Amino acid sequence: MEGNLIERLEAAVVRLEALSVDGVSSRGLPDIGAVEVSSDPSIIAFDDLMAQYADSVSAAAEKIGGEVLDVTKIVVEAFSVEKKLLIEIKQTQKPDMAGLAEFLKPLNEVIMKANAMTEGRRSDFINHLKSAGDSLSALAWIAFTGKNCGMSMPIAHVEESWQTAEFYNNKVLVEYKNKDANHVEWAKALKELYLPGLRDYVKSHYPLGPVWSASGKKVSSAPPKTSPPGAPAAPPPPPASVFSSEPSQPSSSSHPKGMAAVFQEISARNVTAGLKKVTADMKTKNRTDRSGIVSAGEKETRSISSSSSKAGPPKLELQMGRKWVVENQVGTKNLVIDDCDAKQSVYVFGCKDSVLQIQGKVNNITIDKCTKMGVLFKDVVAACEVVNCNSVEVQCQGSAPTISVDNTSGCQLYLSKDSLGASITTAKSSEINVLVPAAKSDGDWGEHALPQQYIHVFKDGQFETNPVSHSGG
Repeated sequence: MEGNLIERLEAAVVRLEALSVDGVSSRGLPDIGAVEVSSDPSIIAFDDLMAQYADSVSAAAEKIGGEVLDVTKIVVEAFSVEKKLLIEIKQTQKPDMAGLAEFLKPLNEVIMKANAMTEGRRSDFINHLKSAGDSLSALAWIAFTGKNCGMSMPIAHVEESWQTAEFYNNKVLVEYKNKDANHVEWAKALKELYLPGLRDYVKSHYPLGPVWSASGKKVSSAPPKTSPPGAPAAPPPPPASVFSSEPSQPSSSSHPKGMAAVFQEISARNVTAGLKKVTADMKTKNRTDRSGIVSAGEKETRSISSSSSKAGPPKLELQMGRKWVVENQVGTKNLVIDDCDAKQSVYVFGCKDSVLQIQGKVNNITIDKCTKMGVLFKDVVAACEVVNCNSVEVQCQGSAPTISVDNTSGCQLYLSKDSLGASITTAKSSEINVLVPAAKSDGDWGEHALPQQYIHVFKDGQFETNPVSHSGG
């Protein structure tokens, strides 16, 4: 019995030494109950989650290196920060919105660090960076405070956040399917980290959100920063936090005052005093270097400038309660329509280099005159139409009875298992590829190119039409 007691004491010492790192909170303050909290089943389960899934992503990233390894390290860092926050939640009283934003600041800083890797320059691994950066929004489930907090339930939030990241993750799978197995392994491991990894963890331990302590320490919001007398003006505020507690306020209210001052200054001066006198030889009718013939280059320049000037302001709005209109969006990757129903339609027009996510069932979707546009939708009652587009990607995550592609050059269609029976119609289009999921959950996507050339043969009083089959096809 004495030997068993010694073995138990030694095991306890090893356990305490392993948990000594968690003895200090992320705020740098000594955490008295950290050892007890760290032995909580939910915290131990989070360690198991990282050991089972995060280590697999890291191992795959080690084989690739470079930016993929860097962004993977940030993902692992974000999960580590979330673990520390979960430990602190068990010792902290539920804060107000301002206090919650301050409490979650360490996690927000890591997420912003990942997003910064996708900005400013074009990377050869942009799909990896986008997938990893967008996936980290799933960790924000920890900010759920109740049904009226403006967030989905924790489990649904994790699933919805991954759906956004999956758009870029699928691009990695397709691009490296037959090129490099390490990239495919990384993309699959990243998905498993969230589905089923994080989703099942939240489902088992926090289906209704984090449980705050009723008698723990209080979280104080960040005090306002004041400048000393005579100090220079503060720089403009940084971009809004992912967990911002207040909406950004428009800054146009200061414009009338400033413009009034400008006009007052102009009216107080003799504005024509510095103008140069125009002589006869400077007038257009007397210049010999100008002719009435307009070159083709000038015509093209004028046509381009006139067409670009006709583009209206960007829109994302519901009109008459029946039609969602998304127009003239350029470079916007986070367009979301979440409050929709089966009686409403969605019309996307004139958008470029943007991504739209439709989170719900709608009646009809039309994508018109868009370039490098990505659209993700769940279910459509009637049809999804792609018209007059270039290089677009459409992903159906639910069901769609009909998909039509007309006068389009370059279209990638991603179908779910529920939409494999969809009727796909093409006309005057080229480079149409359809990607279907594998029979097994861990299999690769199957890519199928739809024919764009046909042979018409007059036979037995009528024409027979068959697609052209190329050698090796």
